[in-house]
Amino acid sequence: MRTRPLKVALLGCGVVGSEVARIMTTHADDLAARIGAPVELAGVAVRRPSKVREGIDPALVTTDATALVKRGDIDVVVEVIGGIEPARALITTAFEHGASVVSANKALLAQDGAALHAVAEEHGRDLYYEAAVAGAIPLIRPLRESLAGDKVNRVLGIVNGTTNFILDKMDSTGAGYQEALDEATALGYAEADPTADVEGFDAAAKAAILAGIAFHTRVRLDDVYREGMAEVTAADFASAKNMGCTIKLLAICERAADGGSVTARVHPAMIPLSHPLASVRGAYNAVFVESDASGQLMFYGPGAGGSPTASAVLGDLVAVCRNKLSGTTGPGESAYAALPVSSMGEVVTRYHISLDVADKPGVLAQVATVFAEHGVSIDTVRQQGKDGEASLVVVTHRASDASLSGTVEALRSLDTVRGVASIMRVEGE
Repeated sequence: MRTRPLKVALLGCGVVGSEVARIMTTHADDLAARIGAPVELAGVAVRRPSKVREGIDPALVTTDATALVKRGDIDVVVEVIGGIEPARALITTAFEHGASVVSANKALLAQDGAALHAVAEEHGRDLYYEAAVAGAIPLIRPLRESLAGDKVNRVLGIVNGTTNFILDKMDSTGAGYQEALDEATALGYAEADPTADVEGFDAAAKAAILAGIAFHTRVRLDDVYREGMAEVTAADFASAKNMGCTIKLLAICERAADGGSVTARVHPAMIPLSHPLASVRGAYNAVFVESDASGQLMFYGPGAGGSPTASAVLGDLVAVCRNKLSGTTGPGESAYAALPVSSMGEVVTRYHISLDVADKPGVLAQVATVFAEHGVSIDTVRQQGKDGEASLVVVTHRASDASLSGTVEALRSLDTVRGVASIMRVEGE
């Protein structure tokens, strides 16, 4: 074993960063044995240096992150500060000054992953980011390495624990959206401002990363269709139960049937109770991968939190340090396929549409005619009426988003249709 330690700079010392530092200290001997050399925490960049950080030598703490990554003796920079800047500049500077990087920054990687990979390759450095998607669940490495000889066709998953907790609570207790969100906030699952989670921004960044790796194609955050879950109601769950389904906020990355394009999207969807993802409860994450040779694979576990995310960071740190010792680098960006990313209008799926209609003869015929005129085939219809008003629930066969949009606009023009109560996609079949 080499006795001279590999030096690690830690950018950020919040919930995740403090756990990374703690594990580096308490598991130092094990990490050294696995790597082949000891690792030493050489500096910790923070915004508030006066804060007491248990187990961290105050002499290591600095507010000058740029000076830390420019030192020249740093072997690996661990970036857990999040956001776009200054993280992007710091990672780039780290590569330029001889360090490889381990990051948990999903937003930055989804927006500028290609550029960061290019700088890493230019300087012969590693960029690892297992912790950027689904916490401790191994996803990046299986997609990038274990399935490198296979053809991945679909990645379907629950990649945000906050949203899964809220929807699970609505499903199991009949609570409304706001009530379930309030409980998630009280329990610490939701941030004071939950927008990034409930509006799908967090999941969309993860979907961009997963799609890029799975399909060997550059997929940016702007390429991902995103739809939040604030409009999901208890009535939607009641309808889902009538179909033998539940509702999840899903990240879905797909290769087109002809293999010529890919799509990436995040939105609420009904999934059959028989699907493995339907049983994922609470704040847990799970990702379902479908490929040619391996068939169907499912990855499940805690998707967030200090310890799970730190576990993924440390796994990357071990791999990067091993590469450093052997004078090699691990897999970089694989974007050789360069497949076009299709718009949401081209996505084909099933739909569940709930309409408020007049309770009188001929309404169903009018509605069915509109669907037929737009080339959307109906699978099932359920109608309930009372006192001149009725609810009409239509479930379609597979149709494109564009054709469904045209159908809904035409339905709204009917004088017998009082309103469109909800539209939800049906996935996982």
